[in-house]
Amino acid sequence: MSEKLQGFLDNDSMFGRLMTRCGIVIGANLMFILFSLPVVTIGASWVALYHVMLKTLRGDGVINPFKQFWVGFKTNFKQATIYWIILLALILFGCVDVKFCSQAGGVMEYFMYAIYVLGIIALIITLYLMPVMAAFANTIPKLMRNAFYFAIQKPVRLVVLLFFNVFPLYLTYTDVHMQPLYAFLWFIGGFGAIALLGSSMLLPDFVPYLPPVNESGNFISEDDQTIMDEL
Repeated sequence: MSEKLQGFLDNDSMFGRLMTRCGIVIGANLMFILFSLPVVTIGASWVALYHVMLKTLRGDGVINPFKQFWVGFKTNFKQATIYWIILLALILFGCVDVKFCSQAGGVMEYFMYAIYVLGIIALIITLYLMPVMAAFANTIPKLMRNAFYFAIQKPVRLVVLLFFNVFPLYLTYTDVHMQPLYAFLWFIGGFGAIALLGSSMLLPDFVPYLPPVNESGNFISEDDQTIMDEL
């Protein structure tokens, strides 16, 4: 009986691997929340979260989420922060334009719908850019192009990723009575779980453009990344 219990709790068992994966998600999630508090660093934190999840999936699943989050954060800080600040400025500008168009009425309402469409496109590119930036090293324009490429490659996956990235946040914002529970779930591992789901769906398409890895999930390069060639 003791041998069966020991085998069940062993790190190599299915239960052990599951608990290890949960620990990584929780640890990375806490780091994401902590490093996102300044708001302007949310972009870098988001990329770092995907860095942890992609490394976990490519290796044997046993990594230090705190150390790897920091590696992903500092490696992508400049690019991710620049993109995030530009995105925040565009969101602010779009909100002002939508308010103006809605008050003006008439033909101006059509411009409001155009802004909504541009907002959806920006959302899609952002959702894909974060994992792309975590996996590949390149200029922001080329990374955005690659993100758009992966987005349109599989429309069903795009819908799934949009749903899991948008609907839970919408539900949290609108369901006032359940907000304490939602806040607890986000704090424990909500962001990490969504990043893990996205990483698991995108990784098969990333692998052909990535170098081999060792059992720890380390890319065969000094900075754990590689430059993506022309698709």
